Amino acid sequence: MRIASILLAGAALLAAAPASAEQGDWLVRLRALMVAPTEESGPVEPGFPGAHVAVDTSFAPELDFTYMATDHIGAELILGTTKHHVSGRGDLGGLGRLAGTWVLPPTLTLQYHLAPEAKVRPYVGAGVNYTIFYSEKASGALENALGETKVRLDDSFGYALQAGVDFDITPKVFANVDVKYIDIDTKAKLVSGSSVNHVDVSLDPIVVGVGLGMRF
Repeated sequence: MRIASILLAGAALLAAAPASAEQGDWLVRLRALMVAPTEESGPVEPGFPGAHVAVDTSFAPELDFTYMATDHIGAELILGTTKHHVSGRGDLGGLGRLAGTWVLPPTLTLQYHLAPEAKVRPYVGAGVNYTIFYSEKASGALENALGETKVRLDDSFGYALQAGVDFDITPKVFANVDVKYIDIDTKAKLVSGSSVNHVDVSLDPIVVGVGLGMRF
């Protein structure tokens, strides 16, 4: 009976212990992401100087890995891909959707964890991002207007800023909320026969993630 009481007390203490982040730990999170571009676009030149473009918000799952180099310092790599649609504005506004593209933005940040032993553990981070655009495709509306069109977007290298917080659920499992600002600049090329148009776009998305994590 006494042994059972000791075991129950030990289990209660273990359940109450925070899932603290310590040197050498791996933190793995699965998040649901909202990627909301705060884009600015230049003109579509030379053919449509009175036109610009807009990029829509996208939702997707994301997996990330954090290695704790010390109790306070971690390095996080995020992996996920989203699909976005590009719409016309100004002189191209009547066409609606112009193109679609998939975006792969692997991002590495160096984090500072403010309270690694607490049950609620905020952190801030900064790092670098390399964004790859792939499977770009012109819309039917654009091709009806210009003819067969190939769309290409240049890959981007920029910085990333981050803030987030982990909340204990069990000694190993925690909930997470994370917000990032990612600097993404690209040049889109539209090739329609012998006609070539370019547009510079600063996507600069706000990336909001909510999910669950596990400490190993």
